[in-house]
Amino acid sequence: MVTEQGFDQEFTTILDTHEVLLKEGLSEVEVVKRLKVFGANELPQGKREPGVIKFFKHFHDVLIYVLLAAAVITVVLGHYIDTSVILAVVVINAAIGYIQQSKAEKALDSIREMLSFKAGVLREGKRKDILAADLVPGDLVYLRAGDKVPADIRLVEASNLQVEESSLTGESDAVNKQTERLSSDTVLGDRSNMAFAGTAVAAGSGFGVVIATGGDTELGKISSAMESVEKLQTPLLKQTAQFGKVISVIIVLSAIGMFFIGYWVHDYATAELLLAIIGLTVAAIPEGLPAVLSIILALGVQTMAGKNAIVRNLPSVETLGAVTVICSDKTGTLTKNEMTATSVILADEEINVSGVGYSPEGMLKKNGDGIRLADHPRLAKFLACVKTVNDAHLVKGKKGKWSISGGATEGCLLTLAEKADDEVEKLPVIMKIPFDSSYKYMAALVEDRGTKWIYAKGAPEKLLDMIQSEERDEWEAKIASHAKRGERLLGAAVKQVDYTVEVINHEDMKCGFEFLGMAGIIDPPREEVIDSIVQCKKAGIRVKMITGDHKDTAVAIGAKLGIGDGAKALEGRELDGLNAQQLEAAAMEYDIFARTSPTNKLQLVEALQAKGQVCAMTGDGVNDAPALKRADIGIAMGIKGTEVSKEAAEMVLVDDNFSTIVNAVKEGRRVYDNLKKTILFILPTNVSEGLLIFISILFGTTIPLTAVQILWVNMITAVTISLAIAFEKLEPGTMERPPRKANSPLLSGYYVFRIAFASAIIGGGILWMNSMLEARDYDQGILQTMTLQALVISQLFYLFNCRSERRFALNRDFFSNKAAFIVSAILILVQLSVTYVPFMNTLLGTEPIGLRYWIWPLLIGMSVFIIVEFEKWVVRLMSRNSKLVK
Repeated sequence: MVTEQGFDQEFTTILDTHEVLLKEGLSEVEVVKRLKVFGANELPQGKREPGVIKFFKHFHDVLIYVLLAAAVITVVLGHYIDTSVILAVVVINAAIGYIQQSKAEKALDSIREMLSFKAGVLREGKRKDILAADLVPGDLVYLRAGDKVPADIRLVEASNLQVEESSLTGESDAVNKQTERLSSDTVLGDRSNMAFAGTAVAAGSGFGVVIATGGDTELGKISSAMESVEKLQTPLLKQTAQFGKVISVIIVLSAIGMFFIGYWVHDYATAELLLAIIGLTVAAIPEGLPAVLSIILALGVQTMAGKNAIVRNLPSVETLGAVTVICSDKTGTLTKNEMTATSVILADEEINVSGVGYSPEGMLKKNGDGIRLADHPRLAKFLACVKTVNDAHLVKGKKGKWSISGGATEGCLLTLAEKADDEVEKLPVIMKIPFDSSYKYMAALVEDRGTKWIYAKGAPEKLLDMIQSEERDEWEAKIASHAKRGERLLGAAVKQVDYTVEVINHEDMKCGFEFLGMAGIIDPPREEVIDSIVQCKKAGIRVKMITGDHKDTAVAIGAKLGIGDGAKALEGRELDGLNAQQLEAAAMEYDIFARTSPTNKLQLVEALQAKGQVCAMTGDGVNDAPALKRADIGIAMGIKGTEVSKEAAEMVLVDDNFSTIVNAVKEGRRVYDNLKKTILFILPTNVSEGLLIFISILFGTTIPLTAVQILWVNMITAVTISLAIAFEKLEPGTMERPPRKANSPLLSGYYVFRIAFASAIIGGGILWMNSMLEARDYDQGILQTMTLQALVISQLFYLFNCRSERRFALNRDFFSNKAAFIVSAILILVQLSVTYVPFMNTLLGTEPIGLRYWIWPLLIGMSVFIIVEFEKWVVRLMSRNSKLVK
C-alpha cells in the first residue's frame, strides 16, 4: 500500500480536499453525510413525468376533444346516461393507453436493475464490498481485472492496469494506466492517471480515490449534454395525428350541415336535433381506435421482449416496419466478439486452427490433417511464447461456457495453445515489460532448461524491426496477404541472453531477435447474421457496417457477411472532410465505414435522413448516444451497452445480436399490417353508423340508433373483436416487399375504397331492413335492437374478411388465430345479454326479441362476408392481370 509520505503535492491536495486518510478511508458516519450532499452514485435519469400527467396526456387528441364536447351538450340537455357512457369511453381509452405505456417502461427498468454492480472500497481501515450506488467522493476504491469502474477515480496505484474505454472515448484498444501527474489541459482520451465511470478493467489492478460520482462524472456530463439532441416524431404518430385532424374536420362540418338541414328543412325540435347530431358525431368518431392501437402496439412490445428486444415506447414498434437502412456496429453485433486464432503463419509453413470462440475445442491442422506438436519444434516455441507472455486467463463457467479474464486477443492465444495435441508449457517469468500502445509489444525474461530467453509478443511490424533485414520483405508480404482476409495479426519473437541477465529494458529489444511467426486472429461472424442480412436484402433494407476497425478488416468481414461489394469502404477521416451534399451521397453509396468515431455515426444518421431514409442505428458507448437519439430507431446493446446509450435508444437488444434487429423488423411489419387491418375493420362501423343517421336526418325519418347504442357498438367492436386482428401472424411475402415510405398515408386509395364499399354494404343492408320492417309497423324498440344487432353481426362477419387484406378468408391459416374465435364467442354472449338481460335493456334502451327477428341481422352479416370476398377476388384477378401486362 502506498503511504502519504513521498507523495507529490497533487496527491496530498486530493486527499486533503476530500478529507480522507490513505490507510483508513472514510468512516461510515462521513459516508452518510456525503450521500446527503452528493446523492447516490447514479446517472441522473431523464425527467419522468408524474403518473397523473402521463394519464391526462392520453386525452390530448382531436377526436377525444370532439367527444368531450358531445358530453358537455348531453349534460346541458339532461341526458346524463349518455354523458356517463361517453365519459366512460374516454376514460377507458386513456386508462388502456396509460397501462400499456407503464408496462413498456417497467420492462426497461427491469433491465436497469439487472445491471447494478458492486465496488470494493477501503472504509475505516477495512476492505468492504458495497453497492456502487453508495460510493461518495473521497472513497478509496480497489480495481481488478473484470471490474466495471464505478466512478471517476484518480489512481494512486496501478499494477499493469489496462482499462477498456471504448464506451467513453470510442478507443477500441485497452488503455494502459499509470499514476504520474499530467498537465491540466490533457484531453480525456489521454488521461492515463484516471479511471472513468462506466469503463471496464481489462487487465491488472489498481487503487485510487473517487473524485466524482453520478452526474458529475465524465459519463454524467455527456448524458446531460445529450438532452440538446432533437428527437424525431415517429411515422405512426405523424399519420394518426393527421388522420385525427382530417376526421375531426369532416365530422364537425357534417354536424353543422346536418343541423341546418334538420332545423330549416325538416323542422326538428332543437333538443331532438342536437341529440341526433351528437349521435352522428359519436357514430363517426372511431373512439375505440386509440385504445386498440395502443393494445396492438403493446402486444408487439411483449412479443419483441420475448425475442430479446425491449422497446421503450409503443409507436417505435411500427417504426421498425418502415426501416430502410440498418447501421450496425461490427463487434459483438455482427460478430461473436470472441477473438479466434484461425491460423499460425511460420516461415516455412502455415498451420490451420479449427474451432471458434474461447472454448479450447478444436485442433491444429495442416492440409486438413491433425499435426503432432513434437514434429513442429518452431510451432511449439511459438505457442510457448504466446502462452508465457500473456496476462489473460481462460475461465470455464457453470454451464460449460468458456470466457476470458483479461484482453480478448491474449485470451484467444491461450485457447490456441490449448488446442495443441500436447500440453504447452508456460515458462516462469523473471521480469516483464508490460504492453503499451506507444511501443506495441510485450516482453518477458524467462528461464528454460538452464538457459535464459527474452520472449516478445506484439504487432508484427514492431517485432520485425528487431530481426535481420533480409527476412523482412518476405514477412511483410505475408502480413499484407492475411490482412486482406480481415485477420488481425500478432507476432512472436525470441532472443537468447546471457544466463546472468536478471533485468531487461527497451534497449534489449532493439535487435538480435528471431521472428517465430504470427497468429492470424479474427472475430468470427455470427452464423445466423448471414441469413438475416439476406432477409434484409429481400425486404429492401440496406445494412451498413460502422466499425472502428481498419478498412481491410472491415471489407473482409463485410464480404463474409454479405455487406458491401468486398472492395469499397470509407474511413472516418474521409467523412470528416466532406461537405453536407458529399456526405449525403457517400452515406447512400457506401455500405462499410471503417475507423469511425461516434461523431461519424451522428453525421451518417443525419445524412441518411436527409435522403429520406428511415434509419435504425446501433450503439453501445456514451458517445453513441446522440446518434441513437437522432436515429428513427436507436438500438442499444443490453450486454455491453452503457446506461446512457440505453437511455437514448428506443430499443435495447438483450443479446446484442443483429438477428434480433431483423426479427424486430419482422414484428414491426406484422404490427403495422395489423394496425392497418384494424383500421380497415373498425372504420366501416363508424361510417355505416354515420350513414344511417345522416340519411335519417336528410330525409326526416326516425333516427335508427341512440348515441348510447352507437357508443356501445363502437366500443364492443373495437375493444373485443378488433383485438383478434392483433394476433394475426406475418402474412406470406411480407419480408419480400420493400419498406413502406415513411410519408405514405395511413389509408391508401384501396383502403379508402374498401372502407366505403363495406360501409355501403352494411349501411345499405340495414336501411333496406329498416324500410321493410317499418312498413310492417314494427315497434321502435325492436327496430333499434335489430339495427344494433345487425351492425355488430355484420362486423363479426367482416372481421374474417379483414384477417387477410387480399387473400381468400377461408385459407389454410383460417384456424391459426385462436383469438378470432375466442372473441367471437365472447361477443355473441355479450350481445345476447344486451338483448335479454333487463339491466342492459335499461342502460342501452334495447328490448328482448324473438328468434325470427335474428334472421335479418344474420342475413345482412353473411351478405357482407360474401360480397367483400367477391370484391377481394376481383382485386386479386386485376392485380395478376396488371402484372402480366407489365
